[in-house]
Amino acid sequence: MVKLPVISGKEAIRAFEKAGWYIDRRARSRHIIMKKPGMKTTLSIPEHKILDRGLLRALIRDAYISIDEFNELLRK
Repeated sequence: MVKLPVISGKEAIRAFEKAGWYIDRRARSRHIIMKKPGMKTTLSIPEHKILDRGLLRALIRDAYISIDEFNELLRK
């Protein structure tokens, strides 16, 4: 099993933007809501210094990408 990196919310947002997601709005609770054209799913990413690995795994699953693909997006 591929290990998930320990990253911040801002790093996750940058990686998802590289995958075609865009920032739709900012919620009051300091969460960034992201959308992608052609998808019904939205991502709600908290602006924390460190994202919990379970939350990150759920966001990656909701974005329909693999952990390997996500790690590649982080390196770009």
